[in-house]
Amino acid sequence: MTQDHVALTDGFAARRYFAKFEAITAHMGRVAAQMRAEGRLNDIDVDILGRYQVALGFTFKALALKYLLTGKASERFLTAMSFDAVESGFPVAAELLVMANDAMQAERHLAQAPSAERLKQDMVQKITTDFETPVKLQYALSQRLYYEELAKGGLFWARNDPEAIWVENTGEGRDLRRRYVLHWAVYDSQYNLPTVYIMEVEDTGKYALARDQRRWPEVQAHLMGQALGGLKLVTIAAGFDQSFDDLHPKRLRRFHLGPMYSHAFTRQSGPIADVLATAKSPVGQDWAMAWTLEELLSEKVREERAGWLSTVEREVYALDPFSGRGADTGATSTERMIILPERPYQVLEEMRPAGFNSIRKFVVSPQGRVLSYT
Repeated sequence: MTQDHVALTDGFAARRYFAKFEAITAHMGRVAAQMRAEGRLNDIDVDILGRYQVALGFTFKALALKYLLTGKASERFLTAMSFDAVESGFPVAAELLVMANDAMQAERHLAQAPSAERLKQDMVQKITTDFETPVKLQYALSQRLYYEELAKGGLFWARNDPEAIWVENTGEGRDLRRRYVLHWAVYDSQYNLPTVYIMEVEDTGKYALARDQRRWPEVQAHLMGQALGGLKLVTIAAGFDQSFDDLHPKRLRRFHLGPMYSHAFTRQSGPIADVLATAKSPVGQDWAMAWTLEELLSEKVREERAGWLSTVEREVYALDPFSGRGADTGATSTERMIILPERPYQVLEEMRPAGFNSIRKFVVSPQGRVLSYT
């Protein structure tokens, strides 16, 4: 635990926190759809991001059930969730690690616990007979519902291993090339942020990648080992290109989903904190969510000698040509975006703080409408 990590000890605040993220994760899917309409994402991209958005929603739902009785300070067995109040606004990574361990034991917990209906009946009896609030029974029910949610699966874990989506085949015989989209995700433990990777790959191997029992496990292990927020995209892509002679990464993107800013919960400094403080938005509208999209594109292919008689293809990546920033960012382009409700956006436009002119703004409404502004 560090000074940046805050425990949600107040029950009302905890419910507001989880309700806020329930709304935010729903808006993320709508923003991805808007980016597809603008031609900045394709159907596969939106489908992948949608899957992770849904998984993230399930994770927050499970955490909300686990900490449903936060604030009952008189009960020693009740705990509070910790979140990063300075860097990200998201739960600390340790929460997801504990949840993954709980998921491995979910079936055992459910087998030993009374059913939800039985617990509800006991709660009614406790209230009507003893005239007491059945806190321990309420806690038992919340934990059962938590383990039921874990048993369903489909959550966003600390590590979400790579999956392969076949796109098309080109060429024939020895010139056959299979095109795949690989995707994986992690919950970055340094920044406490969900991060999604999408890589487009050409496969010139003898066997299809996803069915190749030699290459596919190696590819999965390699990509997860490189899924670090501090690594540049060009480092990840070039390392992959060098490690697999018959796999050619043509495009790599990394989505940083967050930080989340909230005047009620987080302590970030800078212009966005001033905007949210000035906006004085109503409950549920007091937030802003940053998105960062890094993209690396292959510019050309060069041949490299491999042994005496053979050559292999190596990718040459295009780095950001402006002001020499490509060498610093390790990407072809970096796009920063922010999602926020209408009231904070109005204040942002009125204040016009430095540095926000180039950031894409997605303004969302409770009704699900999404408007895009530069």
